[in-house]
Amino acid sequence: MKKRRVIGIDPGLAHTGFGIIDAIGERKQLVSYGIIETSPDDEHGTRLLAIYNRLVALLDEFRPDEASMETLYFARNVTSALNVAEAKGVVTMTLSQFAVPLSLYTPNQIKTSVTGSGKADKELVERYVKLLLNLETEPKPDHAADALAAAITHIHSTHG
Repeated sequence: MKKRRVIGIDPGLAHTGFGIIDAIGERKQLVSYGIIETSPDDEHGTRLLAIYNRLVALLDEFRPDEASMETLYFARNVTSALNVAEAKGVVTMTLSQFAVPLSLYTPNQIKTSVTGSGKADKELVERYVKLLLNLETEPKPDHAADALAAAITHIHSTHG
């Protein structure tokens, strides 16, 4: 069976989570996860460039075959939603530059795929990510756990 490497991304201006998983058939193995953090003290454009540069480094290092990300939902805070949308644009562009196909999933699709319930809270998602990837502890911070959940959802939703 062919190994598929999937990168899940949880975009944000302050914290962009990433999670990289290898899938061989039904088996999933954690490769790496973490966050790309930017400082609110930096200029807006500099923060977007930092996300781009770090993502380029991750794509160069890990060479994922596919990518997944949560669709943008509309939050009450318009400024926050715009910042997430801009970060998502940088991620989408960078993946396209590396010819990594991107699939989008709704928050409910991700929660249901990982936990079996669209009403799951963040803690439950983290516990299931830990179980599904056979980790010793829940992945932290939550942006990284959300990125791993997006990658797991993509693996569950597609066949390599």
